[in-house]
Amino acid sequence: MKAAARTPRRPRKATNPTQKDPVGVYCRVRPLSRADQECCIEVISGTAVQIHPPEGYRIFRNGEYRETQYSFKEVFGTLVAQKELFDVVAKPLVEDLIRGKNGLLFTYGVTGSGKTHTMTGSPGDGGLLPRCLAMIFNSIGPFQAKRFVFKLDDKNGVDVQSEVEALLERQRREALPTPKTPAGKRQLDPEFADMIDVQDHCRVEEVDEDNVYGVFVSYIEIYNNYIYDLLEEAPCDSIKPKPPQSKILREDQNHNMYVMGCTEVEVKSTEEAFEVFWRGQKKRRIANTQLNRESSRSHSVFIIKLAQAPLDADGDNVLQEKEQITLSQLSLVDLAGSERTNRTKAEGNRLREAGNINQSLMTLRTCIEVLRENQLYGTNKMVPYRDSKLTHLFKNYFDGEGKVRMIVCVNPKAEDYEESLQVMRFAEMTQEVEVARPLDRPLCGLTPGRRLRNQAFREELSRKLELRGGPVGSGPEEPSPAELFFQSFPPLPSCELLDINDDQTLPKLIEALEQRHKMRQMLAEEFAKNVHAFKTMLQEFDSSVASKENYIQGKLAEKEKTITGQRTELERLEKKIKTLEYKIEILEKTATIYEEDKRNLQQELESKSQKLQRQASDKRRLEARLQGMVAETSLKWEKECERRVAAKQLEMQNKLWVKDEKLKQLKAIVTEPRAERPERPSREREREKALPRSVSPSPAPSAPVAPLRPRRSRSAGERWVDHRPPSHVPTETLLQPRVPRAITVDAPSERALARCDRYLLTHQELASDGEIQTKLIKGDVFKTRGGGQAVQFTDIETLKQESPTGRKRRSSPPNPDPAGDAADSEWTDVETRCSVAVEMRAGSALGPGFQHHAQPKRRKP
Repeated sequence: MKAAARTPRRPRKATNPTQKDPVGVYCRVRPLSRADQECCIEVISGTAVQIHPPEGYRIFRNGEYRETQYSFKEVFGTLVAQKELFDVVAKPLVEDLIRGKNGLLFTYGVTGSGKTHTMTGSPGDGGLLPRCLAMIFNSIGPFQAKRFVFKLDDKNGVDVQSEVEALLERQRREALPTPKTPAGKRQLDPEFADMIDVQDHCRVEEVDEDNVYGVFVSYIEIYNNYIYDLLEEAPCDSIKPKPPQSKILREDQNHNMYVMGCTEVEVKSTEEAFEVFWRGQKKRRIANTQLNRESSRSHSVFIIKLAQAPLDADGDNVLQEKEQITLSQLSLVDLAGSERTNRTKAEGNRLREAGNINQSLMTLRTCIEVLRENQLYGTNKMVPYRDSKLTHLFKNYFDGEGKVRMIVCVNPKAEDYEESLQVMRFAEMTQEVEVARPLDRPLCGLTPGRRLRNQAFREELSRKLELRGGPVGSGPEEPSPAELFFQSFPPLPSCELLDINDDQTLPKLIEALEQRHKMRQMLAEEFAKNVHAFKTMLQEFDSSVASKENYIQGKLAEKEKTITGQRTELERLEKKIKTLEYKIEILEKTATIYEEDKRNLQQELESKSQKLQRQASDKRRLEARLQGMVAETSLKWEKECERRVAAKQLEMQNKLWVKDEKLKQLKAIVTEPRAERPERPSREREREKALPRSVSPSPAPSAPVAPLRPRRSRSAGERWVDHRPPSHVPTETLLQPRVPRAITVDAPSERALARCDRYLLTHQELASDGEIQTKLIKGDVFKTRGGGQAVQFTDIETLKQESPTGRKRRSSPPNPDPAGDAADSEWTDVETRCSVAVEMRAGSALGPGFQHHAQPKRRKP
């Protein structure tokens, strides 16, 4: 029976989005190769280094020497041992691996900075990789499953097999032509024997003893952006050897990346695992460059997979449930060093290798930059994982599949200053990237301590079985049933023959033996009867058991049918429930959409209603305003028409009066004799004589004001505000403007305007001839919407004084006679009197006014 385990879960399901941990970045400074070399990196504290430009690269800013400090989670100086580095950086990853979590550890730096030494180590001083293997097997050694109990498939999953299947698999493997040497008899390669001789025996304290474990390792390299399997056994062909085939990346059902067709070897000890690693290490591509005698020309990835499954309830066999199998992995990456071709003097293949290495490292830097930008600024840019095989393989770790640790290896020599500066900047940026913390694996639900109880039971059982045949302690042992049976026989007589003629001992012995034989036959017959009876009872019991079994089987069949029917009904109901839930979900979504549409339509309706109300109110307000303007304009034009008609009538009356007056004077002059000097009639008598002959009204007695014509049609209750400024100068004329029902004020006030309907402003100014000119500015008072008062000016009347002394009299002949002078003076006086009249000027934009018009004197015939 096989059960496929789930590979590491999806990031969205196995991570806690609320808890994130930054990428742990550590710095390790390697010692200088020569004591006389110039150093450009200095360790100033346990978490910071200071880098300064060497001689020839010094940078000055404002006359000061520029030094840069970079902080890390922890800094390891030149004297730090491999064990201390392992305890801080790699040990937590191994503990997470045994607890079912993934981890990624990679070394980064320029060529010759000690990355491979940090990962692999040296003879007598193992690196991180052998120490991780030693810690794993020290922790799970007693709890490992037998070989082939766990079996990896080709889709990044794991199957669990029973003990029998695992045994058959082992026998099949041992029957192959090239059997493997057992791990206990394997001779270690002296090249790496000292590397795995770890004396500290580090182990994980809290290991689940109720689980069984299996360890699988694989080793790949990424060379020129192609993936190669370093553990693949290529067929030996000396004539035409085949080049290694590159592998491709695939994504499993849980969206995790893996190398398809990669060789994964199950190992049972540290020695066996490191031997597999060393076999692949010999195939890794290295080359001699100007910077490093053995420079790595590819990125190497050593993957440790740990499969674990719980024991069953008895603590004896592996639980055959695929949901309870966990597969975790630890990836140890040794990146190739970044380098500049002008320093390595690379050509041909070395130049192409350097370009691909730098390109993959640049892609890693770009992915880190995009991740950092997305987390700091909340953007959602696509991370270019697929631009390189290296980033594509480990994209799940940055998406939250486990912890990520990076060791930045730097060489403090002055020649690597610029490269080390770029490495420091990349490390500083990487520390700002946060990775979601993976959740703990769920518990299996079985009682803990099953393995220990099973072991204790077996030990007690074996102890009881061992003590079954001998005395236990000092007390007497109870006789067994065989001993009691033999004691029931008659005792044997003495068998010792003391004399050759003794004829009693043998007959007694024969008699005793015959009695025992008879008793034995009786017991045998009784035993046979008992056996027969017991067989009969067993047959009866078997028949009854068979009948009961048949009955029970019938009942079980009925129950199974019922259960099958109920299960079918349950499945039908579950399908129906799922269908109904799906329909409910669709209806809920539809209802949500309809509700949203309803809210939108209601909002749109309300907005349109408000808009219509505003338009209606604006329309009413505009209609009221237009009606007011129409009424105001109509009233204004009515008043203007009345004013113009009255002005025209007054003008015509004045013209008729002037003509009548001239005709009367002319008639008097013609009809009267010259000798007689008629008496100069007064204006009162002339007016009395002229009135019966003319239907036109007499002119106003004085020019300034004409009160005979009503200016406007006013109601009886109309009141005026007579505004006369304090600077008003009285003109002392005979006729003064008279305003009926007026309130005289020096300055207009709201109270006065509220009580009146009309407004009159008396304004004085100096005319061009030096005389005072008075303007009467009239207007209508209106109430405003705010409750105030407004004045709209409608007419302006101009009152002007003229002095008659400036008029020239007609000159007389050189020798006038007295009579002619008298007549001429009389005629001149009448002409002068008749030529001055009051006339109303109509049609002016400023309203009606008064003006004097003088007719030129006619010469005497």
